[in-house]
Formats: sequence, structure tokens, C-alpha cells
Amino acid sequence: MDLNGKVTSGYGKGCVFLSDEYYKENINQECGFTPYPGTLNIVVDDEYIDNIIKIKKENEKRIDGDENHGSVKFVKAILEDSVHGAILFPDKTTHKENEIEFISEENLRAKFDLEDGDEVKVTMYDF
Repeated sequence: MDLNGKVTSGYGKGCVFLSDEYYKENINQECGFTPYPGTLNIVVDDEYIDNIIKIKKENEKRIDGDENHGSVKFVKAILEDSVHGAILFPDKTTHKENEIEFISEENLRAKFDLEDGDEVKVTMYDF
């Protein structure tokens, strides 16, 4: 499924989350890459919200938490038809339903020279 949306600034929590060895190791095991310590936050167009809610609810791919870490669901995805990564759906989040967090092993803002408001395409698969 293809999604279109606009890049937005996050809360800075993705850096902490993705710097944690527990998540780095589990993401590497499940997704096949060690994540860059930060997420690319994307506000998707309203037409995709129902599909995102359905995927979050029905998707069974997850990294289980422990006493110190929360659980997170994920869907493998591709950004701009070229960068493989994943969309994370943490069980605990402050993001709205129309905001997704894309991760990869690269700094995506730098790679694509992205700024808030820039439009991007995400293709979700394997869910």
C-alpha cells in the first residue's frame, strides 16, 4: 500500500528509543538493519487513516517489550521507492493517528534534504 504525506518534526523521543541496545538489536533481527537513531515523522493524508488504523490493529509483527521497554508493532516499508526501512507503531505514543514514524539505517532528512512540509511517498508491505 502506498501512502503520501508530509514530513513533520517529532518530539525527539525516537532518538532515545532507537539508541537503546534492546530496540537496536531487535529491530536488526526483525527488519534486517540497525536503525539510525531517529525517526522520520510523516503526517499522512486523511484518506489513509482508516487503513493505518486497520494495519496497526491487525498486524501481528511486533517487538515485545520487557520490564524496561514498551512493545512496538512494525511494518516493513520503502521510502521514495529507494530506501528500505519500517514504520513503527509503539504501544505507547503521543502521535496522532495520521502521523507515522519511518525508520531506516540512514539519516533520511540528510539523504533526501528533507524539511518540514516536504512531501514523501511510503510503500508499506509485508503486513
